[in-house]
Amino acid sequence: MIMATNGNVYLIPTFLDEHALETIPEYVIDAVQKCSVFFVENERSARRFLKLIWKEMIIDEYEWFAIHKAEDEVKNEFRKKLKAGKTIGILSEAGCPGIADPGQILVSVAQEEKAIVKPLVGPSSILLALMASGMNGQHFQFNGYLPIDHSERIRIIKELENESQKKNCTQIFIETPYRNNQLIETILKTCKASTQLCIAVDITGANESIRTKSIAEWKKETVDIHKRPCIFLLCA
Repeated sequence: MIMATNGNVYLIPTFLDEHALETIPEYVIDAVQKCSVFFVENERSARRFLKLIWKEMIIDEYEWFAIHKAEDEVKNEFRKKLKAGKTIGILSEAGCPGIADPGQILVSVAQEEKAIVKPLVGPSSILLALMASGMNGQHFQFNGYLPIDHSERIRIIKELENESQKKNCTQIFIETPYRNNQLIETILKTCKASTQLCIAVDITGANESIRTKSIAEWKKETVDIHKRPCIFLLCA
């Protein structure tokens, strides 16, 4: 029989847009109230988020640790808290912990320690963009950030396009918001005219826009999404 440690871990989703509190289910507050320790990607924004969803929370009564890519020191501290029987909350900067997020390394530690890990429902920009894109949701791949080097980026985009066509696979990737426009320009110059591109911007926000068009159609308009959070989906 597999014996669990006394510590529990809650994977607490955060909003993608701070004005979209309705995207956080009420039961997330119940989970937060059970925690005594929080490991977070960004302590300042995590504290603000928790205070927004639970106004009565006394922030200074809890232990706080910044993940910062989960160095060995942080992993060791996390392991100690688990073994001490603490109930721990893990928070991403936006969306769901463990999905394109450094919290996954701490979840791995929790699995090693046979702790109970409870993922909670919340907004994921990756899944929401895929749902609204009209692209293949049976076979898809998340590729994270593409290379910064221009020639390497072109090579990877071509590879993703070819793989998409060969396997009927939706390719999903992201970019640092201030480089969005440059990425779009490269995609439009690199991909075939018939390839489908979905640009999903400000998901759950007041200015949300999720549009899928062929490369040929995108070339007919000027797209400016500088410094706006975006998910890109490609299907050849």
